[in-house]
Amino acid sequence: MGPRTDFIYLSEQDTIEAGVLDAGRCVDVSEEVFRLLADGDYLMGGHGHNSHGLGLVFPASSPFPNMPVAGPDRRFVAMPAYLGGRFNVCGNKWYGSNAANPERGLPRSVLTLMLNDKETGEPLCLMSANLLSAARTAAVPAVASRYLTSGKPGVLAVIGCGVINAAVVKAIMSQHPQIGKIVFHDRTLAKAQRAADDAAQAYGVETSAAPTPETCVREADLITIAASRTSPLIVQDDWFKPTATILLSGPVTANEAFWTESAVVYDHIGLHGSYVEEAIFSGDKDAYYRGVIGGPIYRLIDEGRLPALKDSLDLGQVLASESGHVAAGRTIFVACGMAVFDVAWGYELYRQALEAGIGQRLTLWDQPHSS
Repeated sequence: MGPRTDFIYLSEQDTIEAGVLDAGRCVDVSEEVFRLLADGDYLMGGHGHNSHGLGLVFPASSPFPNMPVAGPDRRFVAMPAYLGGRFNVCGNKWYGSNAANPERGLPRSVLTLMLNDKETGEPLCLMSANLLSAARTAAVPAVASRYLTSGKPGVLAVIGCGVINAAVVKAIMSQHPQIGKIVFHDRTLAKAQRAADDAAQAYGVETSAAPTPETCVREADLITIAASRTSPLIVQDDWFKPTATILLSGPVTANEAFWTESAVVYDHIGLHGSYVEEAIFSGDKDAYYRGVIGGPIYRLIDEGRLPALKDSLDLGQVLASESGHVAAGRTIFVACGMAVFDVAWGYELYRQALEAGIGQRLTLWDQPHSS
């Protein structure tokens, strides 16, 4: 008979005690992940081991009365990954999303992460992952800000004042304490002003709320965009400084020059190649492109207006290069989300929880049942 199998459960409060809100540490861990991506010491889902995840999307209508139907940002997604290096663990982030959730007093997405032994498949840790996911989502562009900025940024622009960009601002400020001004924009000026007030108190810098995206970014050296998928953001290339670094964690609609007259750096080329393969497999590339952050870029690549993905640059390659940066000029960093980052930050929290005795120990079985 097999041995007893235990694992630990970490509630959201447990993850806070284990350090999930330590933005600077999360950025450091995320940089480790980029270096492992460059080395190839990882696996994700799909036949090419680079898929974002497997999504369950509901139909527009159904003859079955209990089956959910499509709605804004309504889906379930499983995001499995193996990550090597010192992590050497498998895991899966699982989440359901519904834009109507805030009306119920819930976050838009509800997330959990399971870590598993790479050899046996036994669970190691099940944890609340909303804060974890926001932290690692924010840490990815913050790593990019270490390497893709032209000099030391003094003005930060923030478009989209939701949970993700609040975390991105925290992560960026952990890397760039010299930033003296932060400008916020959201669909409503009141929401942008609340974010500005919170940031002024948290970071002790000058803040303001901008009525339009253009006025938000005009002076900015560094821009983070995480606007809502349910309200497309439209920008123009001439709004931005010629040396600005633009960090995309959400979709953007822009004129062609925004993309073609910038250096585009991807989070991971393999991930974007997987998106393109999935678009082709879908049978309707244009519709698929409209649903993903990189869609406008893939369309320009198809039309020959941007270099092919295989000839492009991702952040892992930048970190692995001798120079460790890209040429001066306007740079766009595109981040689309990879489970390896969730696994890495989750593993870090799991190890800290073990050391500190945080969490609840649960039993899968005393011994596996034999039938």
